[in-house]
Amino acid sequence: MPKVKTNSSAKKRFKVTATGEISYQRPFKRHILTKKSNKRKRALGQKAIVGAPNKDFVMRLLRLK
Repeated sequence: MPKVKTNSSAKKRFKVTATGEISYQRPFKRHILTKKSNKRKRALGQKAIVGAPNKDFVMRLLRLK
């Protein structure tokens, strides 16, 4: 039986923290930044945690479960 590959795009986008949560970089901070407020851009620069509804899906992409 062949090995099951980890989803390559997922392993570049997500990181598992020491407590087992999955963090990712928020989207919408690459371009068209002039119309976005400074507060919004600061918030988008922070890492985020994958929510409970999507956690199982991301774990399956990363082959952690």
